[in-house]
Amino acid sequence: MTASAAATDAPTATPRSRITTHVLDAVSGRPAAGVPVELEQKLETGWHVLANAGTDADGRVSVLGPVDLSSGRYRLTFDTGRYFAGTGQPTLYPEVSVTIDLTDPAAHYHVPLLLSPFAYSTYRGS
Repeated sequence: MTASAAATDAPTATPRSRITTHVLDAVSGRPAAGVPVELEQKLETGWHVLANAGTDADGRVSVLGPVDLSSGRYRLTFDTGRYFAGTGQPTLYPEVSVTIDLTDPAAHYHVPLLLSPFAYSTYRGS
């Protein structure tokens, strides 16, 4: 195989979204797979849905919405009720919404969620 043929056959990487997330189940100590996540952008007319996805087996969503986003306010909403129903656990928080201000449109914003049925926390990851 020639070098040019090898380059043509090489898989292409899927671009990572500007905003990504990772959900961890603090009770089980494992990634929270199958959590539905919605990404919205705040516009003058209200919230506009940009994308919907679910966490993978590692609890991650790396492809969520456009690769490029403008500065502004965005919201991630996690359907934690569906996740906990699937595990047979009741929860106080059937939904978790995290609103962020994207101030640098060239930066990557990773927003992890640490989850249990009766508490949650989030932070800016890398």
